[in-house]
Amino acid sequence: MSLTSHQRELADVLRELGWTVHRRSPERAGVGPIPTTELVLLKQVIDAPGSTVGELAQALGLRQPNVSAAIRVLAGRGFVVKETSPKDRRITLVRPTELGRSEHEAIADSWAEPIREALEGISADHQAAIEQATEALAALHERLQALDPGGAQTGASA
Repeated sequence: MSLTSHQRELADVLRELGWTVHRRSPERAGVGPIPTTELVLLKQVIDAPGSTVGELAQALGLRQPNVSAAIRVLAGRGFVVKETSPKDRRITLVRPTELGRSEHEAIADSWAEPIREALEGISADHQAAIEQATEALAALHERLQALDPGGAQTGASA
């Protein structure tokens, strides 16, 4: 199945938009830059507290050793804690700390600020279209997460 020109244009715009937002987001004072992998991992831990490293890796499509290394860094910063599973002492669960939750909120706010500023400089029609597209883009994101990197479905429905 080939892409339509509109689908390709959408993919290009989303990629470029994501990069621009990431690049324009200010560093958090006192924390310094946090690599993208650690940012997305912190959000995943907040969204799914008590996950194992393997579950986090699978959810994000990352290699388990990379997730383990990033979890060590996040734990070192006090953003997550590792706990032994009460059901099986061989299993380690990862949970966010209050510091991790508050840092995630501060990061989300810092990412939203350049978008707020940019929205103020575009037409009301474009602002409304972007607001209306938010739900559809969230559905697109959810569907993309349900597909593995090779494009095969992982069991989620459309």
